Amino acid sequence: MAIETGAILIVDDDADILMAGKLLLQRHYHRVDICADPAQIPMLMAKTDYAAILLDMNFGPGESTGEQGFHWLGEILGISPDVVVVLITAHGGVDVAVKGMKIGATDFISKPWQNEKVVATLSASVKLSQTRSEAKQLKQANSALVEVASQSKQPMLGQSPAMQTVLTMIERAAPTDANVLLLGENGTGKELAARALHQQSNRRDQIFMTVDLAAVTESLFESELFGHMKGAFTGANQNRVGRLQASNGGTLFLDEVGNVPLHLQAKLLSVLEQRQVSPVGSTRPVEIDIRVIAATNLPKAQLTNEDRFRQDLLFRLNTVEILIPPLRDRRSDIPVIAEHFANLYFRKYNKKPKAFSRGAMQAIVGYHWPGNVRALRHAVERAVILSGNIDFQAGDFQLEEEHASPINQVREENKREDQQASHERANAQFNLEMLEKRAIEQALRRNRYNISYTAKDLGLTRAALYRRMEKHGL
Repeated sequence: MAIETGAILIVDDDADILMAGKLLLQRHYHRVDICADPAQIPMLMAKTDYAAILLDMNFGPGESTGEQGFHWLGEILGISPDVVVVLITAHGGVDVAVKGMKIGATDFISKPWQNEKVVATLSASVKLSQTRSEAKQLKQANSALVEVASQSKQPMLGQSPAMQTVLTMIERAAPTDANVLLLGENGTGKELAARALHQQSNRRDQIFMTVDLAAVTESLFESELFGHMKGAFTGANQNRVGRLQASNGGTLFLDEVGNVPLHLQAKLLSVLEQRQVSPVGSTRPVEIDIRVIAATNLPKAQLTNEDRFRQDLLFRLNTVEILIPPLRDRRSDIPVIAEHFANLYFRKYNKKPKAFSRGAMQAIVGYHWPGNVRALRHAVERAVILSGNIDFQAGDFQLEEEHASPINQVREENKREDQQASHERANAQFNLEMLEKRAIEQALRRNRYNISYTAKDLGLTRAALYRRMEKHGL
């Protein structure tokens, strides 16, 4: 029989029990310690991480109530709440042992014991402890993975009116469970918007699952999203959980949903309507609780074309619709974004920081950026690596002339953005209703939508805060 690596502690005031237990268990465990004085338990536990402790319920002549055992059981669990404790009780002391198990003991054995039963009970208890420990470690690892996976790779940068509109819509939609459809060209930051929605939602502590539907083939669509059972098709060698079930309790981001063929759109719609998913090869549906955020680069005209996209699925996905503007429509944000990426790559490649020359900044602000923020990021990364100038020059970014805009046009666009922002600020300054609404929104966000704390911050009663929230539609 293989020797287990764990250490066992036997605590009993009967020397014969201690010796018999040690002789029995040292054939099965790497180390067996014995102790006649329970007062030594804390010291022994401080030195050794025991796989299990066998604890007598009574110490000293004439003791039969088990109170001493209860006391030391509490002490042991206070030191290590997850330790396995198997109680040793006299014949007829089952009631005492059951009470001990309610307090936290794992199991019990009765005196006089049978060797086989002692070994079996202890083995089962140790395996249970190991299973609990593994489950706890997996839970901690899963929490860490969820936290990392849910973190945004970069912030959503920009103070332009177009970007502020997007951020405001995200703030309003995020705390709800409403499905959101993100529209925008490639590279505008739709995934960043999806992550922002998740991070500001009530599901922020759960998984954020991304599925790039453009990369999922038709033959693997159901298996990838819904999962499959072992033997469901050739190559299905084991059960597999689909992306929808894996994101249960969290947020599912369906990227490039416009690429899903019509006949598969019907299956996706059915799952979203019923909130149930049936793995391939299974007849038993599984309940799912997910918040769906979808994104596509298709123009709205194509999405509303029934020959291209099911309208009932579109209605299901776009409870809230957010259009992410292309970079050319928010040129005033380009300097901030470019400097952010430059600082990022200075650190990554251990390069000495350098500034953007006036000509370089005019060139990138005037560029059309057909690839949007993603293209700007790659251009800045390349410039950080290859530029040999003291400052960044226009030529460092290798911009194509056909996508450059005249300086006068850029100035006019910037002027219009500034005028619109100024107009909004002026309206906000003189509109008391808007000021009150914004103050309440900010206080709610700061206090994570806790009504009591928000009311206290604003100097209002809970009832007064509820009335104002209702008035402003918050």
